[in-house]
Amino acid sequence: MFFVPDDPIILISLIVFGYLTGSVSAAIITCKFMGLPDPRTQGSNNPGATNVMRIGGKKAAAITLIGDMLKGLIPVLIARLFSSDELTLALVAVAAFLGHLYPLFFGFKGGKGVATSLGAIAGVSWPVVLAMIFSWLIVAYGFKISSMAALVASALSPFFFWWFSGSLTYMIMSTFIAILLIWRHRSNIQRLLEGTEK
Repeated sequence: MFFVPDDPIILISLIVFGYLTGSVSAAIITCKFMGLPDPRTQGSNNPGATNVMRIGGKKAAAITLIGDMLKGLIPVLIARLFSSDELTLALVAVAAFLGHLYPLFFGFKGGKGVATSLGAIAGVSWPVVLAMIFSWLIVAYGFKISSMAALVASALSPFFFWWFSGSLTYMIMSTFIAILLIWRHRSNIQRLLEGTEK
């Protein structure tokens, strides 16, 4: 069921904080500090961990991955300090995710959002994110295609929320995130259909 937040000002503040935190690009900052090219101008031109690995190796990619997950996780954990209602947590999670996709600090051109969505969902429900990671591992091991694994795990997230919590609010949240992830991966999907995705 839906819950109405107790204080609209707190809710708005948490949503804004989530979006601004999500707008901090771990990929761009990591590359800058490590003396690497801007990920928006190299490889796939995507400021995400996979592209950072292409241009800077595993260490840079790991730092980027952790940073992207934390900027989804931290706002939701902070929101838990002020409110436990589902709608507040869901909105903050979505705000952090949207911040990564459309970052205020980088011309609203961000990454595809896989790591940040995992971090945000982890703040909402650890069992769900563990189920998503398990799903990702199965698909990645079977097909050796990271983008396919991410899309499958995200598409299954509403089912996982239904299974573990039965929360309509979280199911809607995860469905919205999954739809945006699919949209952001449309070029990957096209390559999957053509059989050219690496």
